Amino acid sequence: MKTDTLTLESDRQRLKLAPEYGGSVIAWDWKLGAQWSPLFRPWNGHSEDRYTLSCFPLVPWSNRITGGGFEHEGIFHPIRLNRTGESYPIHGDGWLQAWQVSERTDDRIKLMLESDKFDANPYHYRSTQTFLLLPDGLQIDLTVTHLGQGTLPYGLGLHPYFMRNAQTRFMAKAEGVWLSGDDPIPVEHTTNFPESWDYNTPAPLEGPMIDNCFSGWNGKAVIEYPDRALTLTMVMPDCNGYSLMYRPPGFDYFCFEPITHPIDAFHMPDQPGLAILGHGDSLALRAKFLVSGSSVG
Repeated sequence: MKTDTLTLESDRQRLKLAPEYGGSVIAWDWKLGAQWSPLFRPWNGHSEDRYTLSCFPLVPWSNRITGGGFEHEGIFHPIRLNRTGESYPIHGDGWLQAWQVSERTDDRIKLMLESDKFDANPYHYRSTQTFLLLPDGLQIDLTVTHLGQGTLPYGLGLHPYFMRNAQTRFMAKAEGVWLSGDDPIPVEHTTNFPESWDYNTPAPLEGPMIDNCFSGWNGKAVIEYPDRALTLTMVMPDCNGYSLMYRPPGFDYFCFEPITHPIDAFHMPDQPGLAILGHGDSLALRAKFLVSGSSVG
């Protein structure tokens, strides 16, 4: 696949974006000595599968919706399947559309998408992503504004793929986790973490598959890379307690997603974390990815 890419670069970091390809990040690297070292897993440069990218936006909802759609104010809104091999529509539709560049400076790029009932879904919205190079990392701001009439439930998230190896250690506070059955849809919530799922203290990223939403997150996640003598800290300042972890066994990456609602919140009592937006109302998410360590200076 060929696509136009944009690059922001400073003396310490380099960010590459593919606006036409879901408004996605395709590389984020940090300079260690004379070499660029990946912090997000880099795109392979040719695959059309969005899951091979480095980070993509989740708008106007995060993760999966069951039941073929959802009911809101007495009206059922169907949502079509949107990924081969998935049993449920997943991650909204912003990641499947081309975004436009609306602003650009030496250290900042703002992308914009207006989506009007994409693939016959009910959502008409405007979304923006702003990428800002900080002295010590990267800030991503994701917003959505409802342009349709009436109201609809909205959610947001980011889907970054982080590098990992046997030495990597991860920590993110949580009070509980939703467990799933035969597929990733939650069936019960527990405060008793399965073995190797408790990251309230730093722990390795080895173990069986995790593709689950955690509750009680405090908005901070720390990834330690002893082999590179650096630490990557992700901060979500306005976190409302939800995070999603994807830990596939045997791979050199994992995902820890800042999100505003749990999996299938559309079908949970009181729809936790979803924001009911009227015409012109907005929802925003900010995530900072901050780099520190002896090798960083």
